[in-house]
Amino acid sequence: MDNSEKTEVVLLACGSFNPITNMHLRLFELAKDYMNGTGRYTVVKGIISPVGDAYKKKGLIPAYHRVIMAELATKNSKWVEVDTWESLQKEWKETLKVLRHHQEKLEASNCDHPQNSPTLERLGRKRKWTEKQDSSQKKSLEPKTKAVPKVKLLCGADLLESFAVPNLWKSEDITQIVANYGLICITRAGNDAQKFIYESDVLWKHRSNIHVVNEWITNDISSTKIRRALRRGQSIRYLVPDLVQEYIEKHNLYSSESEDRNAGVILAPLQRNTAEAKT
Repeated sequence: MDNSEKTEVVLLACGSFNPITNMHLRLFELAKDYMNGTGRYTVVKGIISPVGDAYKKKGLIPAYHRVIMAELATKNSKWVEVDTWESLQKEWKETLKVLRHHQEKLEASNCDHPQNSPTLERLGRKRKWTEKQDSSQKKSLEPKTKAVPKVKLLCGADLLESFAVPNLWKSEDITQIVANYGLICITRAGNDAQKFIYESDVLWKHRSNIHVVNEWITNDISSTKIRRALRRGQSIRYLVPDLVQEYIEKHNLYSSESEDRNAGVILAPLQRNTAEAKT
């Protein structure tokens, strides 16, 4: 199958990135290798979308810092970039709305830059056309629009399993995410993503749009463990990109005080979905 027949894919990772770690970056590489290796897809871009402050997660430092750290982490990447749209929203935005925003952005960009047709270019130089052109010839004169890349949600197995947490996700949102966009889930030892998909009727129905990628080189880095090490004055070198480590140290970002931020505050999705469920 040549590249023109493959579906172009944009990987979107949503999350706190508090702070971004080397493992977050590895997810993109693992997903890209897997999707390209199927022979059916070509990954053309990766997007990191840090959540806004209105998410109200405990220990969540301001989005301003989290975005800068993500930008520093991807500084040398040729295909992964940081998008600030979600982080700049005054209210928390559901993941489905973030996916929709990026898909619509790609579609708008595609309309602005239609692929030039060589046939149309020839038209400007040569106008001698007979009236006996058949419909197939006329069709060939129409501008050729390149297919819009498909946005897919890149996540870890923990996000997949969070679908089962009451009121954390709207059931209709889960359905639309897996049906209309799709998931690329990176799973590690101890996570049985396939079993979780089997036990969920919605996920099972759309299992063909869920790609489970095994991470064979196990890596247990997490933002929570990074913050714990920083609170204890321990080194985080080689767990986060060097530029991120330098930024954290320069601004003294993580401490016992920052970890208490939003303590006692109900997480935005739980608050919103619980309230809507009562109405």
